[in-house]
Amino acid sequence: MSEIETKIVPVILSGGSGTRLWPMSREERPKQFLALAGDETMFEQTLARVGDAGQFAEPLVVANRRHAQLIESQLGGKAATLILEPAARNTAPAIALAALHAAPDAPLLVMPSDHVIADVGAFHRAVEAALPLVRDGWLATFGISPDAPETGYGYIEMGEALGEGVAKVARFVEKPDLGTAEAMLADGRHVWNGGIFLFRADAYLDALASHAPAILEAAKRAMASAEREGATILPDAAAFSASPSDSIDYAVMEKAARVAVVPVSMGWSDLGSWDALHGLHGGGDAHHGEVIAIDTQNCLLRSDGIRIAAIGISDLIVVASGDSVLIMPKGRSQEVKTVVEALKAKS
Repeated sequence: MSEIETKIVPVILSGGSGTRLWPMSREERPKQFLALAGDETMFEQTLARVGDAGQFAEPLVVANRRHAQLIESQLGGKAATLILEPAARNTAPAIALAALHAAPDAPLLVMPSDHVIADVGAFHRAVEAALPLVRDGWLATFGISPDAPETGYGYIEMGEALGEGVAKVARFVEKPDLGTAEAMLADGRHVWNGGIFLFRADAYLDALASHAPAILEAAKRAMASAEREGATILPDAAAFSASPSDSIDYAVMEKAARVAVVPVSMGWSDLGSWDALHGLHGGGDAHHGEVIAIDTQNCLLRSDGIRIAAIGISDLIVVASGDSVLIMPKGRSQEVKTVVEALKAKS
């Protein structure tokens, strides 16, 4: 086994459209390519997390073809292989493309490109805790230690201990109602499903063969007929589009027998809404860009262009970007997708 094959291969998933952070996040430039949680974009932050060449191989970035130039610019000269999806087919087929490209025994660290992780050291320690099982063929996921009874996340129930800081997954739990979430938080056996995974490429492909063979066959055909331009791979459009559209959770993780979970507290957020971004600031007033705020309380006011001027308001989110301004009460930012749908219906 060569040294490079023993390194962890980061698989960065960047196919999302991030519509819940409209109007700043749009199809042509979704949230992972925006600097919302710091000076760097979330894609750049994700790259930096796996930048140690002693531990990590060059990343595989699986992304939408329309974002190829954005990715090239944000890679900043860093070496990476780009696998550009011709169509959106959810995470299970996207990861299959990466697993087919990688060496069979390569551990793949699958990460969305639009998450925030404040404690990178804790993340790395969780990865190290999972590696022995992963090298033995287990599929691992990382459970976020919950600090509130969130109803917007799926949960994972931890079963028997498999080692220090690692447990067998007892079951995956759909997004719960508030009462169920409170009970799961109280029992201490449940963690949030953070959507980050670690497994050998061959173990994932074997699981697909058992539980979602149509996805595997479509991915194989797409990669067999792929065009290659340097470090860019263009899977065959007709073959990949024939794949069922399914998440890795439903297609594989909920069905496979040997699935482990590592609970970790690492300052994680999927930044899935403007309320979530406000929460990163710890509440209170949070302003960014050209903002004048007089006598405002507990507001998120953010602009990347035109000036926002606000007087005497509280508990509002106001976001101005390009040709649009979004205004809504705090707590309702999950409804932004209805605005996006209304705009699509008008166009």
